[in-house]
Amino acid sequence: MTELPSVRGAEVGRRIGVGLMYGLWKPRVLGAWRVPANGPVILAVNHSHNIDGPMVMGVAPRPTHFLIKKEAFIGPLDPFLLGIGQVKVDRDTTDRTAITRALGILENGGVLGIFPEGTRGEGDFASLRAGLAYFAVRGGAPIVPVAVLGSTEKRGRLIKGLPPLRSRVDVVFGEPFDAGDGSGRRTRKALDEATGRIQKQLAAHLENARRLTRR
Repeated sequence: MTELPSVRGAEVGRRIGVGLMYGLWKPRVLGAWRVPANGPVILAVNHSHNIDGPMVMGVAPRPTHFLIKKEAFIGPLDPFLLGIGQVKVDRDTTDRTAITRALGILENGGVLGIFPEGTRGEGDFASLRAGLAYFAVRGGAPIVPVAVLGSTEKRGRLIKGLPPLRSRVDVVFGEPFDAGDGSGRRTRKALDEATGRIQKQLAAHLENARRLTRR
């Protein structure tokens, strides 16, 4: 039996994240009240900065378990990330253990964080992997789109891939929505259709978030 990530660990991670993020940057959180207070939820986060995961983990209203590529679990980060309830994923194969853990989180009414683009890039939700649709339909979980919008200024950056220190970072939570068509089908066609619906919703949320924050 696969052991599920610790909810208590994720809560510890949330407290560490909020302290770290508010210490190094100036988060402005909009719409966090839209995240359902209980039951399974998937946070679908755009991915353009290395801090996107820790930022959302820190400011989300509930403890969140992110699916994180196994390459991030190096040295002391391996026991630390596992200890704060995060899920290691091998992106080069069908990682059954990660899938089981992710579905277990949703079955237990928890919050699963996913970067649907699969890797850090433009952060515009242009390229979505089918995994998000699979977890949403199979886990019966609504998706809450999350846009993390940081400064694109290059001045003041200590590390490439991070916003300048003490710069404002906006985290905008959108309205929850269901990815499935209500039939509960999990065929390849149904998941492809769900992925298309998800992409439209996430792109619309990002556009609204940019308009709202003037980013």
